[in-house]
Amino acid sequence: MRFVADLHIHSKYSRATSPEMELNTLALWAKRKGIHLLGTGDFTHPDWLRELQEQLQPDGSGLYQYGGVHFLLTTEVNNLFYRQGVAKTIHNLLFVPTLEAATRVNRVLNRYGNLAADGRPTVSLDARDMVKLLLDVEPQTLIIPAHAWTPWFSLFGSHSGFDALEACFQDETEHIYAIETGLSSDPAMNWRLSSLDRVSLISNSDSHSPSRIGREANVFDCELHYAAIAETLRTHDVRRLIGTIEFFPAEGKYHFDGHRKCQVRWSPAETRAQRGVCSGCGRKVTVGVMHRVEMLADRPADFTPPHAPIVHHLIPLDEIVADALGVGKQSASVEREYLNILQRLGPELDILLHVPAELLTRSCPPKIAEGILRVREGRVHIAPGYDGAYGTIELFGQDAPALVSEQQMELF
Repeated sequence: MRFVADLHIHSKYSRATSPEMELNTLALWAKRKGIHLLGTGDFTHPDWLRELQEQLQPDGSGLYQYGGVHFLLTTEVNNLFYRQGVAKTIHNLLFVPTLEAATRVNRVLNRYGNLAADGRPTVSLDARDMVKLLLDVEPQTLIIPAHAWTPWFSLFGSHSGFDALEACFQDETEHIYAIETGLSSDPAMNWRLSSLDRVSLISNSDSHSPSRIGREANVFDCELHYAAIAETLRTHDVRRLIGTIEFFPAEGKYHFDGHRKCQVRWSPAETRAQRGVCSGCGRKVTVGVMHRVEMLADRPADFTPPHAPIVHHLIPLDEIVADALGVGKQSASVEREYLNILQRLGPELDILLHVPAELLTRSCPPKIAEGILRVREGRVHIAPGYDGAYGTIELFGQDAPALVSEQQMELF
C-alpha cells in the first residue's frame, strides 16, 4: 500500500517545542496533513515514553496506533564526542520496533547522558560506538544521521561534521542505511555525491509544532509494517520508497552562507570570493548546506541517477494562504481560511499535489488557487535562507521561471 510517513518530529518534552506536541494533537494534525505514519519523537524522554506506553495501541506490526493514525517509535539524540582532540556534535535518529525495545535502548543511553533533561538528549558517546551498542541491544534498531548537512549538529556540517559517512561511523558504516537530507537540501543535491548512492535519502519535518508536520515527508509503497519499512531503507529500494515531499531547499534556514547579525547572505561563490570573511564585522560567516555540497560533490549539479525517486517541492498551504492574503501566517484569518479549504477539499498534501486545477479555482479564493498552481509549477521566488534564518518566499507579482523541473507523476 502507498502511505505518507513523517518520521522525525519532537514532543512537548523537547526544548523550543509547542506544548501541543502530544498524541491527541499530533493525530489531529496528521489527518489534516494527510500523513498516515508519524514518528513519535523523543522516546528517550522518560515522561514521554510513559505517555506512549499508556496511550499507544500496538497493531502487531512493529507500529502503534492512536486516534486512527499509525506511529513508529523514533527519537533524536545528540552525540557529543571527540576525534583526535576535535569536538564532534552529530544528531542521529533512532527507530525501534517496540516499546520494550525503546526501554532497553534508553537503559543503555542513560549511562552516557541525562535522558530526562531534554526530549533530544545529549549523550557523551561516539556515534560509531553507539551504533554497535544499540544493535547489540536491539538488532532491528535503525540509526539514521539527522538533517545531515546543517552547519551544526550534523554528519556533514561545516562546523563539527565529517566529509564522509565512513569518517564518522568507521567500521560500523555498513549499518547506516539512510540519511535524512534536512530542510536545506533535497535529493538532487545529495545525488551529486556518488558515495551516497548506497543509502536511502529520507525527508522529514523535524517538526516542533503540530502545524509543521508533513512539511517534508516520505512516500512508501510497501506493507505498513516496521520490518517492511526497515527493509526498504536497508535495500535502498526505490520501488518501495517511491518519493519524497520537500521544501524548496532555498527556503531552509541554512541553504546559503552568511552572517545573520550583519544581514550578509552569500552564495558559495560569493563566500569564496570574500575568503569566508563577513563584510560587516570581519568574522567568519556560517558556511551553509549548498557550499558543503559543492565542496564534497563529485558530480555536476544536473546529475540524476537512473530510476530516481519522485521528488515534489512544496510550500505549506498556510504559507500560500498568508502570501495570498498579505498577512502573517500566524494570523487568525490564515487559520480560518486554511481550515475552510481543508473542509472543502480534504487533506493538505492532497490539495497541494493532486486536486485538479478546475476544482481548486471553484473551491478556493482565486489568489490562493493561483498560489497553489504556481507552487506545483515551481514558479516561486525565494531569497535563500542563511545562518539560521528561513528563506523568504514571494509567490505573486512576478513571473518566475520554474525553480525545479517536477516529474509529473502521482506519488499517492
